Amino acid sequence: MSAPKKTAVLYRMVMPDHLCPSGQKARWLLRRRGYAIEDHHLKTRAETDAFKAEHGVPTTPQTFIGGVRIGGYDDLRRHFGQTVPEPGATSYTPVLAVFAVAALIALAVDWLSMGAITLMALPTFVAVTMCLLAMLKLQDVEKFSTMFLNYDLLARRWVPYGYIYPFAELGAGVLMLAGVLSWLSIPVALFIGGIGAASVFKAVYIDKRELKCACVGGSSSVPLGFVSLTENLMMIGMAVWMVAMG
Repeated sequence: MSAPKKTAVLYRMVMPDHLCPSGQKARWLLRRRGYAIEDHHLKTRAETDAFKAEHGVPTTPQTFIGGVRIGGYDDLRRHFGQTVPEPGATSYTPVLAVFAVAALIALAVDWLSMGAITLMALPTFVAVTMCLLAMLKLQDVEKFSTMFLNYDLLARRWVPYGYIYPFAELGAGVLMLAGVLSWLSIPVALFIGGIGAASVFKAVYIDKRELKCACVGGSSSVPLGFVSLTENLMMIGMAVWMVAMG
């Protein structure tokens, strides 16, 4: 005789102008875990507010298993042993995603231009990484410059540098990728990379400050440290390589 199927009760907002994304995720997760779902739709704001007041909860969706309230989508994930990032928690994921995408683009460009994967993919990777990181900073230059001022040595002496930096990084990256105007891109990369490396090293390894890095924009949760230093060392290395290649 087969065991009875597990059952969960889910309350979520399903309105003409709003279909709760977290409710959809909760339903998908429950189904993936093998639960039959009693899916209750809260079809108006008044109905939703009444449900929240009745159960003393601040948000929907809400899931009940075995008559016990599990909670919202994040609570449901925790119930199933999944990791849920805490708001504001530091994470290297954003910058690692940039590096991974840049590497794939560099390999694709190298294959397209050379018909094989060669060492030329490495400078392409650095240039593409610079462009992608600059793009993230340019999404909100005001936020970036504010976070940048926490540790950059030049920006703390001359505030406009925090606004100039993303454009300088993008310009140098594009010129390096195109292989043109090296007389301009090399000094720019050496300048911003050198100041950046010195700033990060001082803040992290000398002053022992715990800060978040502005490398992926002003809303970053990336800790200032080795990965942040890597961005600047890559720019310096790229400039030195271009000088060596003549």
